[in-house]
Amino acid sequence: MTNEAGMADRFRGFLPVVVDVETGGFNCKTDALLEVAAVLLEMDDEGLLHRCETIRYHVKPFAGANLEPASLAVNGIDPHHPLRPAIDEKDALQRVFREVRRSVKENRCSRAILVGHNAHFDLGFVNEAIARSEIKRNPFHPFSCFDTATACGIAFGQTVLARAVVAAGLEWDESQAHSASYDAEMTAEVFCEVVNRYRDIFEARRRLD
Repeated sequence: MTNEAGMADRFRGFLPVVVDVETGGFNCKTDALLEVAAVLLEMDDEGLLHRCETIRYHVKPFAGANLEPASLAVNGIDPHHPLRPAIDEKDALQRVFREVRRSVKENRCSRAILVGHNAHFDLGFVNEAIARSEIKRNPFHPFSCFDTATACGIAFGQTVLARAVVAAGLEWDESQAHSASYDAEMTAEVFCEVVNRYRDIFEARRRLD
């Protein structure tokens, strides 16, 4: 059972949602958004955070989008493959946002906050896709985010996701890396691990307030 009041209280009314994007380059204004994945989290009755549902979509490059060969070589995406089940970025974002808004409501939070590994990269691509698609109802905070590269550097002494996962005592499968869903799920795992390690400190502070 999700501890709804606990989730809202733990993050000052924000609902953390882990997001990862795969792209056609590093420039969020010019390069294509090719995959988006969002991992919802839940809090149990003991106040521990857990990975829950993953929402993922392949995305069609927007008209005129740049596709850098080096980026495609890393993520292994063929944007024009005839069997690739891609949808327009507006449709993809609206479907993701629908589930995020539902989770925000269920957890009695005010809005979502993006969690990502080097989170401003993912947030930048999401925000640019929102602007291109003229989406009015964005459930995420427009500029604040939780960065697991920073959190893992503090907690585990590692800032690279694969190394942070191993340092946290989890398993990393290199063959699945650089897909939005896998990277988002592993980012969610290390985020939960960091948050859960600080549970007792948070509870002690709250009792003093």
